[in-house]
Amino acid sequence: MPGTGTAVTIGAYDGVHLGHRALLRDLSDRAAAVGLSTVVVTFDRHPATVVRPTSAPKQLTDLAQKLELLAGCGIGRTMVVPFDEGRSKESAADFVKEVLVEALAARLVVVGEDFHFGRGRRGNVALLRELGLGYGFDVVGVGLTGDGADAVSSTRIRSLVAGGDVTGAAALLGRPHEVRGPVVHGDGRGGPELGFPTANLAISEEIALPADGIYAGYFTRPDGTVHQAAISVGRRPTFYEPGAASVLVEAYLLGFEGDLYGEPGRVSFVCRLRDERQFGSVDALIAQMHADVEATERALG
Repeated sequence: MPGTGTAVTIGAYDGVHLGHRALLRDLSDRAAAVGLSTVVVTFDRHPATVVRPTSAPKQLTDLAQKLELLAGCGIGRTMVVPFDEGRSKESAADFVKEVLVEALAARLVVVGEDFHFGRGRRGNVALLRELGLGYGFDVVGVGLTGDGADAVSSTRIRSLVAGGDVTGAAALLGRPHEVRGPVVHGDGRGGPELGFPTANLAISEEIALPADGIYAGYFTRPDGTVHQAAISVGRRPTFYEPGAASVLVEAYLLGFEGDLYGEPGRVSFVCRLRDERQFGSVDALIAQMHADVEATERALG
């Protein structure tokens, strides 16, 4: 805050994983020691979606979930910076002057030691320290949690999610991977034809989905009610030719009866039960779905 000074960290903070949380605790401890308020500076979208849109990574969290997670880390406030083409061309020095100095009166900046920012990613910890000498803020570069292949990073978590290892991803996130979206109409065969009515979520294409398969997890409704769920991520190969159907996230809520259409829902993935596969008949698929529900009950205890 102007006049009192702030301790700031900057980053995409996608996933707000255990590595991020360790850095945020470090920030809070250092800020408390010198009487500064804490601020996270993040962006309204991942910078890669603007800088290199064709190869931008899928996101572990949307902006709303990221802000919820950051708020739960005990940070004083979060500043969301719009990231557009103009921002992508801004020099690192101009970003520091505009955001850290003029907007936040930063006195301490804590970032990951591999942090890069500004046009062409030319800004780094060394440049921050150089600018800090002139503007009056200290800079701390914090190492990643773990070493080498064991380091916690959003990239590593995305890889685990993409491979279907949601248990491994949860261990690094500190919680199950979650996707969000409104409940929409699907193929219409879940209840009438198969006897398993499902909630079909419309998920943003920017969000990371687990590999096609069947998972045990939870479905959370807007009022906070949580239901055990058998979750399918896939293309329904029993009914469609390969490549003919888009990926659908379907959740069968155990012990639930009701209409969820139009509600925002949250699906969290606890463990993978099996690969998605094609069945020779609808009856064989139904028998497997009964087995999947029993496996979900066992997995979730």
